[in-house]
Amino acid sequence: MIQLKAFAPAKVNLFLHVGPVKPNGRHDLDSLVAFSNMAASDHLTVETADGLSLSVSGPGAAEAGPDADNLVLRAAQALQAASGTTKGAKISLDKWLPVAAGIGGGSSDAAAALRLLTQLWGIDPSHAAAVAPGLGGDVPVALAGVPALMRGEGERVIPAPLPEPLRALLVNPGVACPTGPIFRAYDAAGGGGNFREISPFPAFPDAAVLAHWLEGQRNDLEAPAMALVPEIGRVLEFLRAQPGVRLARMSGSGATCFALFEALAFAERASVVVKTLHPRWWSAPCLLGAIP
Repeated sequence: MIQLKAFAPAKVNLFLHVGPVKPNGRHDLDSLVAFSNMAASDHLTVETADGLSLSVSGPGAAEAGPDADNLVLRAAQALQAASGTTKGAKISLDKWLPVAAGIGGGSSDAAAALRLLTQLWGIDPSHAAAVAPGLGGDVPVALAGVPALMRGEGERVIPAPLPEPLRALLVNPGVACPTGPIFRAYDAAGGGGNFREISPFPAFPDAAVLAHWLEGQRNDLEAPAMALVPEIGRVLEFLRAQPGVRLARMSGSGATCFALFEALAFAERASVVVKTLHPRWWSAPCLLGAIP
């Protein structure tokens, strides 16, 4: 029996610019994405088996929904069909990241499954790249696994190396923030009229300069998300008041927010404060960069 393991870390949108709704109901995006280290991550294991199966455990297992509908299993089935392999796998997902939280947990899980199964089954990696866009907008960038610009509907992934790992704290208030209503509110307000991709994309000598530049960018979904889920505003207010903070912003469509700090010790201190003052909030101090 062969067994392979991988981390499926949180995805963070350092900025997220969203275009107007298109006839297909989707939106063009321009976003700089980075990934947590193992401090904020799900864990995936695959091993040889005759059939294809998935089991989910961990603190977030109940919120992840039925195993049969999980994006990991759908990714495995799509890869199996695209490659024509008849091999199977027993897949185990240890779910630690909050679900539907704007940090691409399900997409990162699916991407990790595609990478592991490509290796387990000994198939061409191009099959994983081919099926990734059909699984969701965050799956191609999660499959790439490096800091990158995510453009189009997510299918255009352009590596954008960071000057150094970013010291960060992720915080989720534990309140549902479904993507559909956030985008509908954004569309109803006429969002995306001034959308354009940043070109040329600048280079940054260090994390301080990058954070300063990010202050001039935005997450276009932050305002509609805060209107529907006021707890997001409370998280951002908390993060912006912490010592050593450089930037605080919502990731994706929420409700997870992140803060960039001068040093990891500041992020770790803020996480202790979160656990003391807001014990129902989820938090994770981490480094942002490429997938470990």
